[in-house]
Amino acid sequence: MTTTLNFETKTKELIDNLKGICTSYGLGNDGNEFKIITQVFLYKFLNDKFAYEVKKIKPELKTAKSWEKELEAYTDEAYEMLLLQLGADTARLQTRHFISHLFGIQDTKDFDKTFDDTLRDIAVTNNDIFSVKTEGGARIILFDEISNFISDSSKRGAFCKALINKLVDFSFEHIFSQKYDFFATIFEYLIKDYNKDGGGKYAEYYTPHAVAKIMAAILVNTSVQNVTCYDPSAGSGTLLMNLAHAIGEDRCTIYSQDISQKSSGLLRLNLVLNNLVHSISNIIQGDTMLYPYHKDKNGKLMTFDYIVSNPPFKLDFSDTRKNLDSKENHERFFAGIPKTPKKAVDKMAIYTLFLQHIIHSLSKNGKAAIVVPTGFITAQTGIDKKIRKYLVEKKMLAGVVSMPSNIFARTGTNVSILFLDKSNTEGKVVLLDASNLGEKVKEDKNQKTVLQPQEEQKIIDTFNNKVAEDDFSVLVSYEDIAAKNYSLSAGQYFEVKIEYIDITQEEFKTKMTTFTNDLDSLFAESKKLEKEIKENLKGLKYE
Repeated sequence: MTTTLNFETKTKELIDNLKGICTSYGLGNDGNEFKIITQVFLYKFLNDKFAYEVKKIKPELKTAKSWEKELEAYTDEAYEMLLLQLGADTARLQTRHFISHLFGIQDTKDFDKTFDDTLRDIAVTNNDIFSVKTEGGARIILFDEISNFISDSSKRGAFCKALINKLVDFSFEHIFSQKYDFFATIFEYLIKDYNKDGGGKYAEYYTPHAVAKIMAAILVNTSVQNVTCYDPSAGSGTLLMNLAHAIGEDRCTIYSQDISQKSSGLLRLNLVLNNLVHSISNIIQGDTMLYPYHKDKNGKLMTFDYIVSNPPFKLDFSDTRKNLDSKENHERFFAGIPKTPKKAVDKMAIYTLFLQHIIHSLSKNGKAAIVVPTGFITAQTGIDKKIRKYLVEKKMLAGVVSMPSNIFARTGTNVSILFLDKSNTEGKVVLLDASNLGEKVKEDKNQKTVLQPQEEQKIIDTFNNKVAEDDFSVLVSYEDIAAKNYSLSAGQYFEVKIEYIDITQEEFKTKMTTFTNDLDSLFAESKKLEKEIKENLKGLKYE
C-alpha cells in the first residue's frame, strides 16, 4: 500500500510539474493547456508501457544499465521481431521515439521540431490502434504538434526541453500491475482542472464515483463475458470505465459516441490507462442523435448488452430538430421529439431523445442504467410519461434509485438513476429513495452531497437483493405501476402506517376533556387578542 501511495503521489507531482511548465510559458488556464498536459502524459505512459512489455519479452533488459542502449544495438530484423511479439495494446516505438533519446539530443538545433516530429511519427505509426474516428470517417490521431501552442516561436525549443526534462526523471513501469482504482484516481486528478465547463455541448466529463459505482454494481451482479458496452454520451468515460471494471476489462468491448472532440480525446486516454486499448477503434466523435455511427452489416443501429449514460438534460437542438423528425427516426424516437419552445430554447429536453435511443439500442436481454432528472419519473404528461408507459408495457424495467440532491456539485437538478432490464418480464421492479442519504460538503463555492461507502453499498445490496425497507425501498409489479399512472417514485408506493393504542373508555373521556379545555383556552385567547387589536386601531390618528 505504501508503494502504491508513493507512486500515486509522484504521478500527481509529475502532472503538477507539467502544469507548472505550461504556466511558466503563458499557457496556464489556456484553452490548449489540457491538450499539452494529457498528450505529454500519454506519451510518457506509452513510453514506459513499451519498456515494461519489452522487458517481459527480454528479461535481460531488466538488469541492463540502459535498456534503451541495448535496444539501439539490435539489428533492424531483430528489432522488428521484438515488435511483433508485443501485445496489441502496446504502442510500437522506434528507438528514436524513446524519451531518453530526446533527452540526449535536447541541445540540438530545432529541438522543438524534433519533439513534434517524434510525437507525430508515433501517432502515424500507431494510427490503426490509437486513433479516434469521427462520424464522417476521419481519424483524430494521438498527438498534436505541441510546440505550436507556444505563440512565440523563439521559446518553443526551451518549452519542449522543459517538458522532456520533467519526463525523464520518473517511470510508470512499477505501477502497471496496479488495477482500476489506482488509474481512476490518477485520471480524475489529471482532468480535474479541465472538468468545470459542463463537458462541452453533449459531454459530462466526469460523473461522481458514487453514481458510477452504483450504476455498474447494479447492472453487473453476475459473471458475464464477451459482452458489448455502450455509452451514447460518453464524455471522458467514467461510466464506461466503472462498467468495464465490474465486468472485467478482458471480457467486454466498449463502444461510444460523443459530439465533443475534447471529451473523445480524454476517453481515449482513459481507455489506454485502463487496459482497454482494444476498444479505442470504437470511440466515435460525432452527434449521436443526428448521426448515430454504430451500425450492423445491414445498416441498422447496433444493439448492446450493457448501456450506461449520463446524457445532457436540457439543450438547444432546434437547428437539428427538423432533421431528427424524419421517417427513419420514427421507430427510434417512438415517444416523440420535444417541440421547440417559443422562449428558453436552451431548455429543450434532449435527455428524452437519449433515453429513446438507448431503449432502441438494447440487445434482446440488454440492461441499461441512465441518469435522468428526477422530474422524469413522475411527469404526468408528454414524452416522459409516454416513455415510462412504454417501459411498463414492454416489461423492461429493473427499477429506479432517486439520489440525494446536489450529488452533482455543479447542478441543482435532482437526479435519479433509471435501470432497464429486458429480461425482467415477470420480476419485481425496485423503487428506492436514497434522497435522505449522504453528507453535505462544500466544493469550491458549491454545496455537494457525498455518499459514504457504506451508504453506496446499502443502495447496491438493497437493489440487487430486492429488499423492501420502510421509507427506503419498495418492490412493485408492472400492474402496480400502471395503476399509479406509471409513476416511478418510491414514495408513492410506501405504506402509510397508522399506530393504534388501546385505551379504556375513561382514559378516552379524559383525553377528550383535555383537548376541549385546551381549545376553549385558545379560542378565548384569540378573542382577547382580537379585541386588543381593534382598540389599538381605533386609537390611531392619521395626519
